[in-house]
Amino acid sequence: MALMQAFHFLRPAWLLALPVLWGLIVWLARRRSRDGDWARLVDPDLLPALRLDGGSGKPGHSPWPWLALAWTLAALALAGPSWQRAPAPAFRGNASWVLVLDLSPSMTAADVSPNRVTRARYALDDLLDGAHDARVGLVVFSDEPYTVTPLTDDVATVRALLPPLNPEIMPTSGDNLAPALAQAGKLLEHGGGKSGQVVVLTDGFADPAAAFDAAGKLRSRGIAVNVVAIGTQARLKFGPLDVDRLRQLAASGGGHYVGIAGLHGLIDDLQARAGRAGTARVTQDIHVAHWLDGGIWLLPVLLLFAAVLARRGWL
Repeated sequence: MALMQAFHFLRPAWLLALPVLWGLIVWLARRRSRDGDWARLVDPDLLPALRLDGGSGKPGHSPWPWLALAWTLAALALAGPSWQRAPAPAFRGNASWVLVLDLSPSMTAADVSPNRVTRARYALDDLLDGAHDARVGLVVFSDEPYTVTPLTDDVATVRALLPPLNPEIMPTSGDNLAPALAQAGKLLEHGGGKSGQVVVLTDGFADPAAAFDAAGKLRSRGIAVNVVAIGTQARLKFGPLDVDRLRQLAASGGGHYVGIAGLHGLIDDLQARAGRAGTARVTQDIHVAHWLDGGIWLLPVLLLFAAVLARRGWL
């Protein structure tokens, strides 16, 4: 039942040729008798001696049913019978996102539950969910930047690397964003994208002048720097969230500033930009339904009928 439901023709217009072919066969069969047109030219007493059967009078094989069957198979093959699907490469946009995660000591603050770095990882997970039409890279930073993954289509691998990310794994402490932005720009340059998006998840940084300058350089290259603020303005050991500084970073980079609550709006904007970005490229990890043309399986049968019809004395 499943096979019958899936069966269809890729080029059904060729089926319209069947009545025409069958009508042509009937007309040819009536027009040409067993003796053909020779009966009008050869003396009736001489004609039996000229027949290929030696004048035995035994009935010969008629080619017309076989020719009708061959033409029918040919029309069906051209119509493209199909009942199976096969994967085919899909096309994806060439948008690229580099996610920059702050792993400075202040990210251990618990003003958001359970703490800032965990909430940042949750935000990264949401960003990866929304990156189904973009390549993604991941950079972390404290006093120095570290590339976790270069630009890749394998979002599942990036997601698998998120749980261990916390300030304790960093070799040294610090909070310098400018080198991380420069590293993000290098990833986008090496990835070959003409444009890209940088998303910084941070609660602040210690090098505002250098960070604003780095964001401006990225903007001049067509790369927007977006900021997701992690934390609140509550007074804690590491200090409150400096919203003005984070907003200025986004402005310098030509991107958007959002808090955790506005993350989904940022994802929608990134997806919209990805849809407008550049030319398409083919990828092997996404496939679309593609119906196989089963008409090729009729070709051996057609060749067999062609061999039969070529027998001497049939046509």
